Amino acid sequence: MDYEQIKKLIDDMGTAKIDELEIEFPEGMKISMKKNTNNVVMQTNEHQQIIPSTINTIPTVQVNNENNIIKEENSIEDCKIIKSPMVGTFYSKPAPDKDEFVRVGDIVKKGQVVCIVEAMKLMNEIESEFDGKVIEICVKDGDVVEYGMPLFKIKNKTN
Repeated sequence: MDYEQIKKLIDDMGTAKIDELEIEFPEGMKISMKKNTNNVVMQTNEHQQIIPSTINTIPTVQVNNENNIIKEENSIEDCKIIKSPMVGTFYSKPAPDKDEFVRVGDIVKKGQVVCIVEAMKLMNEIESEFDGKVIEICVKDGDVVEYGMPLFKIKNKTN
């Protein structure tokens, strides 16, 4: 199974009305996905690893220019969340010597690149799904993120 097929499977699982999926291939590879659990189970060729999930317990932080943790005070009820579409490493900049894609307080448009998630040595540009103001960056540059993990909180700019 190649990367694009796995990515499609993860996306389909996210929108499906099922909570659990398990696939075992003849060559010994096994894929298990479960929604709404606190553990992610990964297994290939008889090696199984249980990774505690932090989706529901992740502390929410933001990073400013000096990499200090900050948070803008706003009501969470009127916020929309940009979530990670995959497991990987979060990068807030296109390159180490470049500026961040977005910062707290920036106005973003739907389709604007807000970060990169590196997965399987591929750099995946993550685009904003909403128009609005970035009120919180939930992870730090270089952090490992999980599927469905909040990356950004966007406040509707009309509020």
